[in-house]
Formats: sequence, C-alpha cells, structure tokens
Amino acid sequence: MKLLTDLVSIPSPSGNTNEVITFVERFLSELKIETKRNRKGGLIATIEGKDQSRHRMLTAHVDTLGAMVKEIKSNGRLKIDLIGGFKFNSIEGEYCQIETSSCKKYTGTILMHQTSVHVYKDAGKAERNQENMEIRIDEKVHNADDIRALGIEVGDFVSFDPRVEITPSGFIKSRHLDDKASVALLLQLMKQIKTENITLPYTTHFLISNNEEIGYGGNSNITPETVEYLAVDMGAMGDGQSTDEYTVSICVKDASGPYHYGLRKNLVALAEENQIKYKLDIYPFYGSDASAAIRAGHDIVHGLIGPGIDSSHAFERTHQSSLENTAKLLFHYIQSELVL
Repeated sequence: MKLLTDLVSIPSPSGNTNEVITFVERFLSELKIETKRNRKGGLIATIEGKDQSRHRMLTAHVDTLGAMVKEIKSNGRLKIDLIGGFKFNSIEGEYCQIETSSCKKYTGTILMHQTSVHVYKDAGKAERNQENMEIRIDEKVHNADDIRALGIEVGDFVSFDPRVEITPSGFIKSRHLDDKASVALLLQLMKQIKTENITLPYTTHFLISNNEEIGYGGNSNITPETVEYLAVDMGAMGDGQSTDEYTVSICVKDASGPYHYGLRKNLVALAEENQIKYKLDIYPFYGSDASAAIRAGHDIVHGLIGPGIDSSHAFERTHQSSLENTAKLLFHYIQSELVL
C-alpha cells in the first residue's frame, strides 16, 4: 500500500515520466536487479531463469492520463489539450500541477469558464469541452503576459492531483490506479523473487512502459526469445462486466480481439489450483500493451490480467483483496510452464 501511494503521488502524464521511472529504477537498484532504459524512456528489468533460450515478458505502465497547455488565454487562464482517452467532465474541479520546461511547478484548478452560478445563468447546461474548460492558476495573473512571465508556455505538462486515500475497509481511492496499481504489484513481485531467492523457470523481463495511454508503450524491446508476453493492467468495471474490485480480472478479449486462448486457459487453471478468486471478462473499448505488441508484429503468446478498477479514467477505486488475488496469480504464473 505504501509503494502504491508513493507511485500515484508522482506526476507522470504520458510524455513526462522521467521522475517516476527514476523512482522505479532506484527501487530495483536497491534489490540489485539489472535494469536498462529504452530510447522511449521505459525501463526494462531482467531476472535470469533456468532456461535462457525461451523468455517471458511482463509489463505494466507507469504513464498516466494528463494534459498539456494548449493556449494561454487573455483572461490569465489556460486552455488545455488532453493526453489519453478520457472526457473533460471527469476532471472538472480537479486540482492540478503545471510543470514548465524549466521545471518550475505551479498549482491550479480545472474549472468551467462559466462556473459561477451568480454570474452565468446556464452554468449547468454548458458543455464540458476544450472551449469551455480552463485552468485557474494559483498565482496573481490577469492576462497572457502575466502567465508568460511565470515561464508557462504552450506545451507545458499538466498533471492531476491523485487524491489518494486508503480506507479502513481496505479500499484504495485514487487517480492513476490505472496502471500504477499493477506497477506496484510487479515491483513487489520482483522484490519477493529476490528476497526469497526464487529461481524462475525462464529468463523473465519486466517492462515498465511509459507510453501506454497513447497506444504504443510496450511494443518494442521484446527479445526474440520471448514466447509469452503478459500485460498487467486494470480490469474495467461497469454494466455488463464481470470484473469487480475484489478479484483478479482475466481478459479474454478487448477492442483488439481475443487474447491467446492457451495462455488464458493456463491462467484460469493456475487460479483454480491455488484458490485464487478471478473473473473472466471482455473489455469492449480497451487496448493494452500486449495488444500493441501484437499489432506491431511480434510473434508472441499474449495475455492480460489485472486488478478490478472502478470508474476507470476518472475517480478510480479498487480493494486490497483485488490486489492480493492479482499478486497471487502473478506469483504462480511466473513459476509455471510456458503454454508453447
């Protein structure tokens, strides 16, 4: 829980992830796990196994939704352009941080331009879109020149306050559980492997990708020896979905098509053999790093599992039991035989 809290508290919208990648790098360095960065800025950790001729790769992404400064408005506020797939209404009233190219940081709030009901008669009817929403900066500014004097310019990154909270009943409420919950799980898994001196059956790579929210985080740096590629990402909840906040979700199909049938059956068998609570599900408007790798042409067996997350790409929540069930399945999976 502490690790997850630390991760979601580090701003890392897609395109600006160096700080959180450095955090992960230091965590793994302390465990004496070999890592390297790829040119896109993602991090790859490798743990050698008995069989070095066939490899596994697991991935989770550390980049999050966010925004960029689109326009400096004459009223001293900022128009934004979204990073990732979400709607403007999900960030209305959210505290945020603007980071300039010189690394200065300013706070603000994302609001409708027509927020005050004492001034705007139809405030509740106005559309939540790029034209109507803006950032109110917590600085004494009156116009565009005042904004630029702070060093703020078009293209500066905007991150959202996660508002992370762990409740006595075991719920974790926070933005960016997609996919930092899974990153925390993989880091804990690697720590367990090292501290318990577990010998893996196959050399296993762990890719902490940093561009998943924009579609191409995990489709490179897959070794030719890699047979299985498992993405660890959130299970999406909603009407018609099986996924909940208490089990591990095993994806059978998303917008890219079915996941590998043999790997899916192996994951289900491992869950049943080890009394792990799981749900099978289809995510209709979803793509993962595993599906991105398939689209890129890699000849791999691909799968997708993860904790169930409520209100994805908005005010997210999961439960500790979902994390525990996902962790157990990952632990048994990395010690299992390949399906091919």
